[in-house]
Amino acid sequence: MGKILKEGKWVPHQLNERQMENRTVISKMLLHKRKSLLHRIVTGDEKWIYSENPKRTKLWLDPGQASTSTARPNHLEKKTMLCIWWDQEGVVYYELLRPGETVNTDRYRQQIINLNHTLIVKRPECARRHGKVILLHDNAPSHTSKPVKDMLKDLSWEALTHPLYSPELAPSDYHLFRSMAHALSEQHFKMYEEVENWSLNGLPQNKKSSIGTVSTNYLKDGENV
Repeated sequence: MGKILKEGKWVPHQLNERQMENRTVISKMLLHKRKSLLHRIVTGDEKWIYSENPKRTKLWLDPGQASTSTARPNHLEKKTMLCIWWDQEGVVYYELLRPGETVNTDRYRQQIINLNHTLIVKRPECARRHGKVILLHDNAPSHTSKPVKDMLKDLSWEALTHPLYSPELAPSDYHLFRSMAHALSEQHFKMYEEVENWSLNGLPQNKKSSIGTVSTNYLKDGENV
């Protein structure tokens, strides 16, 4: 028959016609504005850091030979949430929450205030240049709440339009967090302080990131919707 049997992929949400149309409109708008956006983007996201981080092995195998398996981290085990923001120069600011803590509206609003203070010190050109900071984050309830929107307005920041149910457009998941996964491989943390120490040395504080390429890919995604 010349055909290959393929199984469909799981997606976070089945988009309706209106949501798909909105996604296309937003992507085309970003494509049109991309040259004026890239150097102003600061993107942020959250990531769980688990106490046990097994390494996935890669092997050269003969046809038909079974590969090895690695168990995923147990989502019920001890874990710490990392909240991190970065731009084209690298990591700008991060917070490591205590075990059991998560991000709500009040915490995220304060994090934005802290991020702004850090940007003024680490990226003074942000205050000097014409054009406000563009914040790229997803549509989590704490990110889109009125107090946070009001704070962004007070700071004269712009939230980059993000289509609903579009996690593949969040660059942290596919770039920063992917490289972090390699750094976390085979790490075992018994205490919060050990995770804290790792974050001080393991995050790319001074390493120039690839957000220029990442952001271009983000904006060009409109060509594929």
